[in-house]
Amino acid sequence: MSRYLDPKNDLTFKRIFGEHKHLLMSLLNALLPLSSPVVEVEYISNELVPEVPYVKHSVVDVRCKDLHGRQFLVEMQMLWSESFKQRVVFNASKAYVKQLRRGQEWSAIQPVYVLALVNDVFDHQSAAYYHHFAIVNLENPTRRLDGMEFVFVELPKFHQKEDNMKELWLSFLTDIKDQTRDSEVAERLKLNSNIREALGCLEESSYNDEELEAYDTYWDEVSSEKTLMTSARLEGHAEGRAEGLQEALQRLIASGMSEPQARQSLGL
Repeated sequence: MSRYLDPKNDLTFKRIFGEHKHLLMSLLNALLPLSSPVVEVEYISNELVPEVPYVKHSVVDVRCKDLHGRQFLVEMQMLWSESFKQRVVFNASKAYVKQLRRGQEWSAIQPVYVLALVNDVFDHQSAAYYHHFAIVNLENPTRRLDGMEFVFVELPKFHQKEDNMKELWLSFLTDIKDQTRDSEVAERLKLNSNIREALGCLEESSYNDEELEAYDTYWDEVSSEKTLMTSARLEGHAEGRAEGLQEALQRLIASGMSEPQARQSLGL
């Protein structure tokens, strides 16, 4: 019986969407708000090198363009951070600016779309898992400037199980975990030809020992990063609490309370 690897791993994600154009097009058409569908794509370098020497270069998971010249940047991110958000905007900006060659007209510039799949929750104020950002007029959001659009998907919030391609792809990314057995995969996923082919790319038996080692190393790196982020967050909370108590102490003393009384009232 087949056992599958997790499609969110860097190795497996790039094998599926970085080597199979028709699967990538299916994902883009399903998840991006496009005025016309993608019918053909060409992979282009996923390395975005800035013209300023001291600014770090950045690498996206998958980058391509279609027949109209529209560019698509696809990212699979396991942990959310503000730096990731900034990197996404940086990458889109670089891809947009570097289209224009010397002597070309401005009309040659085509839109850049970013699809960021995040296996983490970053918007705790909303139950929505799908977030579409564009350049709009704040007084009239229907008026827009074409150029860059961003779609962020919070995978942990996704729970719907419809049979349209959008939800089939999201089910594929969320339901299939490391060591998932074929008998555990929903039939609705197996019945779709694109999803069935993507499942074939995840069969553990199709990876050699070196690739499986790289697969495990990626999870180790994610675990280490998560530990560091959690530690930094807890440290920040502790520092914030200490600063708040110090401010409260000073206010009580300024109001006429003795320092020992103020400390006692604050439980210090």
